[in-house]
Amino acid sequence: MGSDSLSSVRRALDVLRVLGQGPMGVQEVAQALGKEKSQISRTLKLLAEEGFIERDPRSLRYHVGWQLLALAASAGEDRLQREAPPVLRDLVHQVGEPAYLTVLSGHSVVTVLTERTSRGLQAHEWIGRSSPLNCTSAGRALMFNLPDREVAALLATEGGEPLPGTDAAPRDVPSVLERLRTERSRGHAVAVEEMEPGLIAVAAPVHDHRGHVIAAVNVSAPVFRLPPESVPRTVDAVAAAAHRLSSRLNGGEQCTDR
Repeated sequence: MGSDSLSSVRRALDVLRVLGQGPMGVQEVAQALGKEKSQISRTLKLLAEEGFIERDPRSLRYHVGWQLLALAASAGEDRLQREAPPVLRDLVHQVGEPAYLTVLSGHSVVTVLTERTSRGLQAHEWIGRSSPLNCTSAGRALMFNLPDREVAALLATEGGEPLPGTDAAPRDVPSVLERLRTERSRGHAVAVEEMEPGLIAVAAPVHDHRGHVIAAVNVSAPVFRLPPESVPRTVDAVAAAAHRLSSRLNGGEQCTDR
């Protein structure tokens, strides 16, 4: 690749980095990079044609486009799958119970990774299967950064039917929102016999570099193995694991124990 081509690539990358700070016009981008407006205008036009940026027809300012967002999402998902296993293994060693990584999928929570223990009696295996949002610790943790209206939309049922779960679970939207307000302030969610009798689960959210919740780490166990006096210790371990995974995803702690 010639020097002119390399310069064009570097200029395009610089433009994308600048637009990552927020929408800008041609002149603003040129000033931020210390480049000629004509050069930046050509680069912006090419990036827009390829879908990496978009131009607002009213303000004439450019912002990050769908193509770049799609690539970022794909890379984030791949890194999540790579970085999570050692974190989950450490969590299993600490608490002696299965640990899971879950994500929001449509109107449900889906388990995408799991680390098991050698114990014979364990919580149900949910990997690849969907579970309700309202009555699971992971489901509520995944909704921590959603506004109330989005939570209500996710939980909407036909004919206003009660949400799934046992009598211990919040089974209507106002009850879920009330529970979320408390759990958000604590930074974790606990579900005691809410999805089914005899099962307790603890979850904490995993955040991306923007602070958005992209996954949840959770531990599930039979209630007789995780009595009330043991819950605080488990909460601390789960919250620490979620924080550790968030740090790895955002360029903090490096993974060397795969």
